[in-house]
Amino acid sequence: MKDAKPPQKDAYTSILEAIDVGVYRPGDRLVESDLAERFGMSRTPIREALQRLETQSLLTRDGRSLIVASLDHNQMAELYVVRTELEGLAARLAARHATDEEVQVLRDMVEADRALLEDPSALARANRRFHKQIHLASHNRFLVQQLDLVHRSMALMATTSLAAQGRGEIALAEHQAIVDAISARDEDAAYQALRDHISVAFVTRLKLDSLAHENS
Repeated sequence: MKDAKPPQKDAYTSILEAIDVGVYRPGDRLVESDLAERFGMSRTPIREALQRLETQSLLTRDGRSLIVASLDHNQMAELYVVRTELEGLAARLAARHATDEEVQVLRDMVEADRALLEDPSALARANRRFHKQIHLASHNRFLVQQLDLVHRSMALMATTSLAAQGRGEIALAEHQAIVDAISARDEDAAYQALRDHISVAFVTRLKLDSLAHENS
């Protein structure tokens, strides 16, 4: 019996993931024909995916062209307000509902991520996986859906706070504190630890953006 091929990703998921991992950055123009060739699809599903992404404000118009949207400081601040509260709630619910196996997965993630401290891009990807695991450990499907929307918009930020000197090691220490609180079933501590973690990340990202503007 032949191994079953993994299901092919649809156009929407393929483009979204390309934005998320930085193949397409804020300000990049997306062309139907180029995307169809890249992903081996016809232009019809590509066109439908682009329309959906535009509706979700992940793409914006520049004349007749569609480009990857970017967030100004006000939009970034608004996004972080929502993210901070929802992530904090996810940690609180994880402290209440996570299984012992889920807690161990989080512990293993923190330990494994120490090997990525010299690679900010890889650490950023691992960071997203860590947060996603906390979302799932909340065992609240509606919260997970809302956090998925928030994290899609996070892909529109040009920088990762983990690119800042020394931020990676500090972030992992913060992750460890979050996991310890969840493991101890301390809902208030888990909520606060994750909120503090997001707040520090926001301030760090603002500093990076300011430096980028000064040097541009």
